[in-house]
Amino acid sequence: MTTRPRLTPAIADTRRAVRASLSGIEPVEITGGGVSTGSTTVGGSATGGGSATGPLVLVALSGGPDSLALAAAAAFEAAGRAGAVIVDHGLQEGSAAVAARAAEQARALGLAPVVVKTVSVGTAGGPEAAARDARYSALSEAAREHGAAAVLLGHTLDDQAETVLLGLARGSGAASLKGMDAVSGIYRRPLLGIRRSVTAQACTDADLTPWTDPHNTDPAYTRVRVRESVLPVLETELGPGVAEALARTAEQLREDAGALDHFAEEIVEELAEIAEAGISLPVSALASNPAALRQRLIRLAVQGEFHVSLSRTQTLEVARLVTDWHGQGPIDLPGVRVSREAGRLVFEAAG
Repeated sequence: MTTRPRLTPAIADTRRAVRASLSGIEPVEITGGGVSTGSTTVGGSATGGGSATGPLVLVALSGGPDSLALAAAAAFEAAGRAGAVIVDHGLQEGSAAVAARAAEQARALGLAPVVVKTVSVGTAGGPEAAARDARYSALSEAAREHGAAAVLLGHTLDDQAETVLLGLARGSGAASLKGMDAVSGIYRRPLLGIRRSVTAQACTDADLTPWTDPHNTDPAYTRVRVRESVLPVLETELGPGVAEALARTAEQLREDAGALDHFAEEIVEELAEIAEAGISLPVSALASNPAALRQRLIRLAVQGEFHVSLSRTQTLEVARLVTDWHGQGPIDLPGVRVSREAGRLVFEAAG
């Protein structure tokens, strides 16, 4: 029998965060088309997991301190309905042994099912992006197979701060600066308000030995340089609390972006008209809206009709047909042609 650790502040903080995140998770429904959570189809033909006390949730467990602390908290807060998924990327020597050790720790915590997914990492987008794509694909597959209502991810406040800082350095807009969402589809990030030092302490307090990923200290990775060099310098020069301030910035931007997206969705439904090979929006209405809304309306029109995501540069070029019109011809974008005709912006599939 596993001995329960004494309740320390670090353990209490992680449990409290997980408890709040688990609130409101809907049980999976088995339909002819697969497993779904609410209106979001997850797909597959697995039988919904969990117990009478609630739906099954899976922890994405690497064996590192953040995910291990998360797994321990989930095992306590969702006893009998929490499992784990360990993804072996195969990128480091001994990765299979690391995955097996994480699975052993998950079982010792009482998590079930415990699933190990071995993936093949491609090269598209660079090593970090390719590994991330492979990992999320494996997590989604595990959720489908076991009928899980949610997958819990171990991102912390420090991860959020690093994401915002990287977005600032790249000149990204609100979509990037708002950081990671606490809830995104089946994925939940309970620890976004918890510092990395707290998860490490929670593991120590619970007598859990986390794995130290050598990639997390490799300066070849931009995020590692931000973590090991940039943020400490900012803390030294500007005073403590920089990470928390960056996380607060992300939260405020998420609220603002969410409101603007909501208004844009309502407005585009009212303004959009079906065109011969696409849709159109009235120039006068676009011109009367602030730039932030105008550009969202343009992106929504293209995304909704053609499933194409415009970059900021592309969006601004289309917006010039409204704000800087001097008779210029159509703009050709990947998969989309945009022209100004009879007072309307017309979006058509590219020939």
